[in-house]
Amino acid sequence: MGLTLILLLVYFGLLLIVGRATARKATNIAFYRGDRQSTWQLVAFGMIGASVSGVTFVSVPGMAIHSDMTYLQTCMGFILGYFIVAFVLLPVYYKMNLTTIYSYLEHRFGSSSRLTGAWFFLISKMVSTAVKFYVVCIIVHQLMFTNADGSLYGNASFIIVAVVMVMLVWLYSRRGGIKTLVWTDTVQTTCILVALVLIISSVINQLGMTVGEAATAVVNDSHSRIFVFDDWLAKQNFWKQFISGAFIVVVMTGLDQDMMQKNLTCKSLREAQKDMCSYGFAFLPANALFLVLGVLLMMLANKQGLAVPDAGDELLPMFAATGKLGQLPMAFFVLGIVAASFSSADSALTALTTSYCVDIRGKSNDENMRKRAHIMMAVVLIVVMLLFRWLNSTSVIDAIYILVGYTYGPLLGLFAFGLFTRRSVNDRMVPAVAIASPVLCYLIDTLSTKYFGYKFGYELLLLNGMLTFIGLLIFRKGK
Repeated sequence: MGLTLILLLVYFGLLLIVGRATARKATNIAFYRGDRQSTWQLVAFGMIGASVSGVTFVSVPGMAIHSDMTYLQTCMGFILGYFIVAFVLLPVYYKMNLTTIYSYLEHRFGSSSRLTGAWFFLISKMVSTAVKFYVVCIIVHQLMFTNADGSLYGNASFIIVAVVMVMLVWLYSRRGGIKTLVWTDTVQTTCILVALVLIISSVINQLGMTVGEAATAVVNDSHSRIFVFDDWLAKQNFWKQFISGAFIVVVMTGLDQDMMQKNLTCKSLREAQKDMCSYGFAFLPANALFLVLGVLLMMLANKQGLAVPDAGDELLPMFAATGKLGQLPMAFFVLGIVAASFSSADSALTALTTSYCVDIRGKSNDENMRKRAHIMMAVVLIVVMLLFRWLNSTSVIDAIYILVGYTYGPLLGLFAFGLFTRRSVNDRMVPAVAIASPVLCYLIDTLSTKYFGYKFGYELLLLNGMLTFIGLLIFRKGK
């Protein structure tokens, strides 16, 4: 407990120092666009941490329990997706010199389309960030406010944890914005990778193996299966996961202000493309390490006579969070998930503030509004997390999280129609189309499961985007 608190305090202190050093004389241009002076190597390395949330840190190792290492098929599709973003979307964003990517929709269709894209982003990003950060707040709360008998102090202590953690994120990012986050993401990515490697090393030592022996054991383990070509109905089929992985990146990176804002801080289009491509390749080995850890943890459970948990999210915490691997790995486990969650939350707050001020309010030069909006987004994030606490139902939160996933489909359809057709649309009908598409998508998925036994997986995103595209065709105008 003491070592964990020391590591967290050092980590928070380092973030505050970096935030202060990078926020000197920061203007709105620096907050939104980093003065377009970021080096691509720095952005690429930091993006690894920005893409790994605290939930991902815990969940990916557990995927190996039920789906082996087939998630790597999706990660291979990610690489294709990053190339599409780099050579299709980034040239458009840089050519138009955009601050927010949803401004493209206004240039292409009209103000209603821009507002639709911005509001879909704001709602989905706020809820998804709150879910991810809520999970991490629960872990920190359990570590800091557990009684001697193992019970927790109560809701008041959780509120303290939630407020303090969100305010820390706000504190180091409030002045420099994206200019600061390019540097803090580097710190956070380093913490995540160090924590991951340290935990893997501890597991290998517990197994009594060398690194080479552990690698051989993982390769020979039945859970090391990566490719599935024989079952077309399985969610793990290679082509379904590979193609879906590509479109997941296009939508959740290329059409997401949060993920694109750092890439738009690079000095030139060419540097932004280098950043995107190199980061895309780095994402595959990073996730491979998480899955290798999952396989090794199952080996360790079998060696110690422990039952492998049915819920994948419980696999890593079962060892790392309980001290079974030692105090140092436990401390770095907490540091790793906190660093991952902070890297996601700080960029989300900055992107939400940017989109609200530029897209919703249309006041990109109003520095006072930007400051008020940033604190407002932090407060809303706290409120949404406390609502999750009040609901106290995993099934309800999971349902909310699934519904948020539907909101990315309309963005895919909007941008695809804008980029690959020369038609204009009835701008006033765009919000209706964007709302109707996810509803139809949900009905199709429900009926398909009930009558045909086919449950949509990642490909649901493609269906959602296609329905939006068809809706825009219905309300199209001339060229």
